[in-house]
Amino acid sequence: MPQLKKKRERSANLNEAEPPAKEVKSEKMKEKETPPAGKDRRSGRGRTPMKPSSTKKQCGTQTNLESCSHWLLKSEPENRLEHGVDMKFSIEDLKAQPNQTACWDGVRNYQARNFMKAMKIGQEAFFYHSNCKEPGIAGIVKIVKEAYVDHTQFEKNNPHYDASSTQENPKWSMVDVQFVRQLRRFIPLAELKVHFREHQAIGGPLKNMVLFTRQRLSVQPLTKEEYEFVLSVEDKKPSSA
Repeated sequence: MPQLKKKRERSANLNEAEPPAKEVKSEKMKEKETPPAGKDRRSGRGRTPMKPSSTKKQCGTQTNLESCSHWLLKSEPENRLEHGVDMKFSIEDLKAQPNQTACWDGVRNYQARNFMKAMKIGQEAFFYHSNCKEPGIAGIVKIVKEAYVDHTQFEKNNPHYDASSTQENPKWSMVDVQFVRQLRRFIPLAELKVHFREHQAIGGPLKNMVLFTRQRLSVQPLTKEEYEFVLSVEDKKPSSA
């Protein structure tokens, strides 16, 4: 696998502490906090038991990563130097790699890293051109190797070097992706935003799309419905903002 100098997280904070695990309360504490069945803990009055929530957990939450079947990966298609290294890596650059395959290194955000750890071989992702004149979806890649240690975190001359990460306890992971195809037309961010706003109003498949709700993440989950909708507009006349 060739060593590629790519920028994934423009706003990475390497001094950021990993989110602490939630405190687990003892069974004894739980018993004290749990009110008797059918009683309101504030007044002790009888109440009608609440029905279980039917709300479906959104793909991408920490408790529902298994429902994420597709992804969106951001990379920079235009030249930009960082510590003397060009961060450019477009879908055309991926096509030019041996076997049209490359490691997706340089992710320095814990949530984005966790999304990569949830990726499975064979799953597809949109290749998204970011931090450029016209951002948007350029093509499709597939996961060909699941998460493993990102070597760039140990390389002192690499823009993605993290002095706080060690070989014994590495912080960062990467996956390998392979080019599948370019879209028949580039789908710009502005067009996707039109659909997002429409779907927020009518309840369409893009109403919770992470591209608009957590914009800064360079690795994002997609539901099957979101992925299929974006593909459905590939052959349609572009929507105007």
